[in-house]
Amino acid sequence: MLKTMRICDSIIDLHRIGVVIMKYYARVLEAKITEYLQLFPAVGITGPRQAGKSTLLKHLLGAGYQYISFDNHDNVIMFYDDPNRFMSNYADRVVFDEVQNVPEIFSYIKVAIDNDRQNYGKYVLTGSSQFSLMKKITESLAGRIGLLTLLPLQYSEMPQVAQKESVFRGSFPEVVLNQFKSWAPWCSSYISTYLEKDVRGLHNIGDLRDFRRFLGLLAANTAQQLNMSRYANDLGVAVSTIKNWLSVLEASYVVFLLPPYYKNYGKRVVKSPKIYFYDVGLVSYLTGITSNDLFEHGPMAGAIFENYIIAEIMKRELHAVSGSELYYYRTSNQEEIDLIIDRKVNKELIEIKFSQTFRPKMAKELEKFLEPGDVGYLLYNGKQQPFADNIRVLNYQDYLRFCV
Repeated sequence: MLKTMRICDSIIDLHRIGVVIMKYYARVLEAKITEYLQLFPAVGITGPRQAGKSTLLKHLLGAGYQYISFDNHDNVIMFYDDPNRFMSNYADRVVFDEVQNVPEIFSYIKVAIDNDRQNYGKYVLTGSSQFSLMKKITESLAGRIGLLTLLPLQYSEMPQVAQKESVFRGSFPEVVLNQFKSWAPWCSSYISTYLEKDVRGLHNIGDLRDFRRFLGLLAANTAQQLNMSRYANDLGVAVSTIKNWLSVLEASYVVFLLPPYYKNYGKRVVKSPKIYFYDVGLVSYLTGITSNDLFEHGPMAGAIFENYIIAEIMKRELHAVSGSELYYYRTSNQEEIDLIIDRKVNKELIEIKFSQTFRPKMAKELEKFLEPGDVGYLLYNGKQQPFADNIRVLNYQDYLRFCV
């Protein structure tokens, strides 16, 4: 019998009849998956490679589901040799992993669902390529599937001993489980595997060496406004090529763009998005930051810290399926709010500072742009400070610690 623990507990040790199973990090998304399996014939889970999708599903669903990975070429061949027999063999309670590798299967899944429409939880589909999977879902499974996203471990899912180091080493489950001991080789392997498995499978990439240089250039400019013309000039390629490469990185959950907010404030605003990585460990690896000393005393400390906080909030909101939207705000006069969480009924405005020392001027933009009903947060490396009724000055760990 498995012992149930709170999602916020950092590690669960599983035991079956005296056999110890590898430690498992409980995921916030488990509750939503369980809920969606009761609401939809199919549940789709997207997210980057190695975020823990397969491990989560095997833990959560156990022997109740068959598990078929289309990263295994034998399974791909089996499907294409005889699709009807394949679907007969895997007709109910099946996890199809990396399903974007077999795009033709979606029409068969549609037919199977339509012939058994009230059978909720019939299929679970996972994929690490967001756009290709979403296109097939839109074409074939609209109204039949509930969609979720799993990103690397969020702060509340990690053991306490790993939380501080994750600020620059990231939070992929495998590196956290190994206490970051093989972090650099793991990152190297991850990038190489990503280039081989995902990038080569997408069209119009061209020279992989130039694409790898582009990845490094984005890492060096994380938390900055996107400037595709400058990247094109630096790499000697067309702006259209940069757009294509960027779409590939977004599709495979390496980077995301934070759009500007320009709904209410009536100022002339900057309209370029800002670039962030889903996992700061890749940023550190690509920019040669291999130790805490190099991180804390290097020129990228502020940018990586900002990336870390915004990526953590992105995880929190997506895993909770909150429906909120994330933005940043900057005027032509360089007035800026690092992050705006738009919850429709109100907004959270967040300023992020790497400093350990609070000074009131750090909150001046929050004071200026907060509207009635909004809440402001100044997140930094120091201690909680009293400030104003609608502005909280917090250590970033206190803000991230709670579960949603």
